[in-house]
Amino acid sequence: MSEIKKVVLAYSGGLDTSIIIPWLKEHYNNCEVIAVCGNVGQKGELEGLEERAKASGASKLYVEDLTDEFVEDYVIPTMQAGADYEGYLLGTSFARPILAKRVVEIARAEGADAVCHGSTGKGNDQVRFELAIMHFAPDLKIITPWREWDIQSRDEEIDYAEAHHIPLKINRETNYSKDKNLWHLSHEGLDLEDPGNEPQYDKPGFLELGVSPKTAPDKSEFVELAFEKGVPVSLNGEKMKPAVLIAKLNEIGGRNGIGLYDVVENRLVGMKSRGVYETPGGTILYKAHEVLETLTLDKLTAHKKRELSITFGELVYDGQWFSPLRKALSAFVTSTQENVTGKVRLELYKGNMINAGVWSPYSLYREDIATFAAGGDYKQSDATGFISIYGLPTKVQAIVNNEKEGK
Repeated sequence: MSEIKKVVLAYSGGLDTSIIIPWLKEHYNNCEVIAVCGNVGQKGELEGLEERAKASGASKLYVEDLTDEFVEDYVIPTMQAGADYEGYLLGTSFARPILAKRVVEIARAEGADAVCHGSTGKGNDQVRFELAIMHFAPDLKIITPWREWDIQSRDEEIDYAEAHHIPLKINRETNYSKDKNLWHLSHEGLDLEDPGNEPQYDKPGFLELGVSPKTAPDKSEFVELAFEKGVPVSLNGEKMKPAVLIAKLNEIGGRNGIGLYDVVENRLVGMKSRGVYETPGGTILYKAHEVLETLTLDKLTAHKKRELSITFGELVYDGQWFSPLRKALSAFVTSTQENVTGKVRLELYKGNMINAGVWSPYSLYREDIATFAAGGDYKQSDATGFISIYGLPTKVQAIVNNEKEGK
């Protein structure tokens, strides 16, 4: 430990990372601690961050604006893949690799001896951070307080913070474990640890990105999204970059009760955990993109893409963002997006998203072929030969079965 003189900490300003700073200084020979916060759109959580970091003992704080890179290089490729993990839209999962990458870059620039993260020994984030750090700096020492210290609970963390006069923004009654970025907000802990407890959506301070469907307006709201090669480029006719578009969708979706997801999921480390996720803008974006692909992707590509989206989602959830397979799958996904251009209209109503129109210059839907009206290029009599050939294996198998049974 005496060899560790400077540590770069992935810092959020939350309970875990706030107490880690003095703990590092106590247990690593009063080492210098440099805090790094990656701004990935966690609006409202950056206020007073420098004062809190320095009050906890950090020598300096980097606040790195990673929002556009986060959206364009991590969020959009995952959305284009249609990837989720057991229904969860991967908000925390793809925020960790970009932060770990920046922490390593700053550690190198600062000449640090080690990097540190505040992920618990029971969670997935420890894997996501450390695999990304290993990818960029396999030689760099990683300090993991939750796997080293004697603290066993969030209550004990608060005890430690109070004993060391560390300023906190929470109390014991509102001590949910939360993770927030532009894409989502997750809630874990307290009453949510019992899957039998209904989430307190109407409890003041619980939901931050929106409202429950019950309290959403009684009148529906329409949104129109335009895409170019699978990338969202405009909202309701106004062109904007993806990060701004997602922020506006969060407001629209939030007030209409869109994107609440309550799940007992299977963590990478082997246990089940219960979480509640708010992803209002992302849920709308996924839906619109999926609707547009029904027009622009052929059957074989669409079905294979959906099959591979499960693997893609698992890779992201399991911390394998920088793996060769994830990169290869992204190359496949990018090729499928060549004609995913057009616009989609959705009607939002009390947590529901209703298709209200889809258009594309590359639409594979042809009304003159699919029409039930008379005429058109498709001759219904052509189906006779198709069914005869397509059904030939079934017919031969039936003949063999009958011969076997003596019929």
